[in-house]
Amino acid sequence: QVQLVESGGGLVQNGESLRLSCAASGSILRINVAGWYRQAPGKQRELVASITSDDNTNYADSAKGRFTISRDNAKKRVYLQMNSLKAEDTAVYYCNVDLTDRTFSRQVLWGQGTQVTVSS
Repeated sequence: QVQLVESGGGLVQNGESLRLSCAASGSILRINVAGWYRQAPGKQRELVASITSDDNTNYADSAKGRFTISRDNAKKRVYLQMNSLKAEDTAVYYCNVDLTDRTFSRQVLWGQGTQVTVSS
């Protein structure tokens, strides 16, 4: 069974940094597209950043210049480096992965979410 496990969230001060990690485990052939989303209380879930299989990246305007998405294909991990964090970045962050498993089936999975709280 394929699953995603996120880690790296926490409570930080305004201006500090965090690095989120999303680890895919199970019978996986490759990760295709991956993204990080976030959902703040009372708001809809929104895309923060995404990365394709050939490392093309896309960022929400709010993340540009501060966040960096990356991937490690060998470890089947996706990362989100978040710098210069602001109070408005406070949310639950979710990893979303489009992958191909070893039966050559594509699956789209969500992580369980990790809380990021930025205190001003």
